[in-house]
Amino acid sequence: MTATSKRRTSRAGAPRAIRNLGPKSTVWLAEIGVRATSDLHAIGAVEAYRRVKSVRAGVSIVLLYALQGAVFDCHWNDLPPGMKEELQEAARALEP
Repeated sequence: MTATSKRRTSRAGAPRAIRNLGPKSTVWLAEIGVRATSDLHAIGAVEAYRRVKSVRAGVSIVLLYALQGAVFDCHWNDLPPGMKEELQEAARALEP
């Protein structure tokens, strides 16, 4: 086995990089089945955030902003005006 084929094999099951997310957040998403941006698009940022929160205590609202930024293909600080407030409302609706 060559070094190149070994590298492909070892990375085959690894999550793909999703914009705005670091290694820890990427692992959290993989735990809920989100391994690529296309997976995130399929369920949406709010649902992905809900699922992560259900398995990881203390997840910050910034994760929701980062997820929405990934959906919009922008940095989370560049979300459209009012979007963060809408996301906060959606997050509050998830609380028991």
